[in-house]
Amino acid sequence: MEELKLYTFEEVQDELIGPIGTPKRDAFESKLAAELEAYKIGEALKKARKEQNLTQKKLGEMVGVKEAQISKIENGKSVAFTTIIRLFKALGAKTACLDLGSMGKVALW
Repeated sequence: MEELKLYTFEEVQDELIGPIGTPKRDAFESKLAAELEAYKIGEALKKARKEQNLTQKKLGEMVGVKEAQISKIENGKSVAFTTIIRLFKALGAKTACLDLGSMGKVALW
């Protein structure tokens, strides 16, 4: 019987998406980071909406978008920056700041 070859997670990543530092790997990691941020924004929005006992439909009506759009945003599927700002303002967020890492922070409102 032939011995089963085991691979580390890093070996599988290198094989499937390329070694660290290659354009394919960098593109994958950049897309993954963006999707994670969209998910975090959606979760924050959902939490704020639920704390105010609002339905997705009611929140959508408050800012002029459909319930389906709120659902997409909360699930990290569709994040239009201008809509996000309107939603957080409607939920009473007093300020928002964008952290640009080494370039500093930018106040959005």
